Amino acid sequence: MISVPRPAVSALADTIVRRLRQAGTRALFGVPGGGGNLDLIEAAATNDLPFVLTSTETGAAIAALAQSEVTDRPGACLTTLGPGAASVVNGVACAFLDRAPIAVFTDSNPVGANGTYTHQHLDQLALFRPITKWSARLENGNRAALDEAFRQLATLPPGPVHLDCPGDVKGTPGFPLGPRRPDTAPPEEAPEIPEAFEAAIAKARKVLLVVGLGARRAEDAAAIRRFCEARQIPAMVTYKAKGVVPDRHPCFAGVFTNGAIERALVEKSDLLIGVGLDPVELVPRPWTFTPPIVGLSDWPMPTGHVPFGSQWIARTPAALRVLADRLKKSEWNLDKVATTVSKNLAATDVPVDGDGLTAQRVVDVAATMLSERRVTVDAGAHMFPATLRWPIAEPAGLLISNGLSTMGFALPAAIGAALVDRKPTVALTGDGGLLMCAGELVTAARERLPIMTIVFNDASLSLIEIKQQARHLRPAGVAIGAVNWHALAESLGLASVAARTEEELTQAIELAAAVDGPSLIDVYVDRSNYGAMLKVIRG
Repeated sequence: MISVPRPAVSALADTIVRRLRQAGTRALFGVPGGGGNLDLIEAAATNDLPFVLTSTETGAAIAALAQSEVTDRPGACLTTLGPGAASVVNGVACAFLDRAPIAVFTDSNPVGANGTYTHQHLDQLALFRPITKWSARLENGNRAALDEAFRQLATLPPGPVHLDCPGDVKGTPGFPLGPRRPDTAPPEEAPEIPEAFEAAIAKARKVLLVVGLGARRAEDAAAIRRFCEARQIPAMVTYKAKGVVPDRHPCFAGVFTNGAIERALVEKSDLLIGVGLDPVELVPRPWTFTPPIVGLSDWPMPTGHVPFGSQWIARTPAALRVLADRLKKSEWNLDKVATTVSKNLAATDVPVDGDGLTAQRVVDVAATMLSERRVTVDAGAHMFPATLRWPIAEPAGLLISNGLSTMGFALPAAIGAALVDRKPTVALTGDGGLLMCAGELVTAARERLPIMTIVFNDASLSLIEIKQQARHLRPAGVAIGAVNWHALAESLGLASVAARTEEELTQAIELAAAVDGPSLIDVYVDRSNYGAMLKVIRG
């Protein structure tokens, strides 16, 4: 047998991959071109970092984002130059607004070209600069850009970084492995509490926590639960913080979006404490809640939307230990809080005009049968019952695009998450969202991932149709038409079944749950109650 020597790995690509491994990155996603990212793929194989081919560049970035949220370590993706770089922008913007640290590597024309070539040429640094914390081009012998990229990847607030990698930059001894990432979070011991913060809590008797994306680490969640239990204080969570306080926890007070459904409970409070609450998570409408609000987080939050009276920059566990000793006795009745939460959920049980399956019933049935599974949720009208009614027990148990609220998120996010630990995962998506990333069904099939995709098939861009109805406009430009997802999924190698009734849905979930690999359930839902349901939730 003729032995084929392994190709030499460029020093630069090897260094990048080793630094990713050192940072805790679990995989490299992407759609390769013919330039420098071929070296990255080869270096990844040499260093046991899996490379996962996705069907789209956006899917690669979203999968990397999901891995980042599940592991609390940076994700990574790569693209070719020009169209690949332009295509990945949606996923990178999603990571930027959801505060997810991912490294994005793009091919580019050779350094030696000096602007000679215009074919496929874009100003990629300018393209990524507004949606990343750092965007730079690598050059031979200059390690500053590489060092700064990994420094930015480790600093707060979290977010993506971009490195443009010309194919002729191979690396020199100027590219050694960098130092261990610095600890950029606040110190373990809480700094002195700000006077305005202390004055606010001194007067409070009914404190309500509003927990956001900045407090999702396991140690944060444990500290928040201990604090709420010890002080008998309720806590609301944002979409991104679902599971920090589990839905079935006695201190759980519902989901906070800056909408209508949480208002009755919020107005019974005399002080809101936003714990890791980032305004990017909230519905973009004026803040009209009566109680004052203060903020506790690892990094400063903008105050243009949420009127934080004071912000305490401190690690959550240390700060909550201080607060536990200084707060007055809570006047909340947690049983009454739980009753209010139950009434709010019941209010979303809006009937449809006919006898078809409602989106909320699909969620309830699936959540009951698949409660132990991680769930990813796409943007769209089905998102409202999914985020409110699917109970989550741990941080990152539900993944969703919130800051950008992009469609086409659920499936690639499920792929990234399932590749971490092969934990069974449910992707809840509308038909419009799945159309934007249907190629990733091939990725799930190729990787034999335990992902059950449930498609809310209503043949429409329903959320847009609701907005047209609210303005008394015709439903123009929102009809998707009939898509046989069942047949499409089977043609791509997935087990698949369609359901039109609750009995068929139950049977479909039982069949799909027994599959060793990916599956898809095509559920036909009645969309006629979406407008009324949105009114209950958002107002």
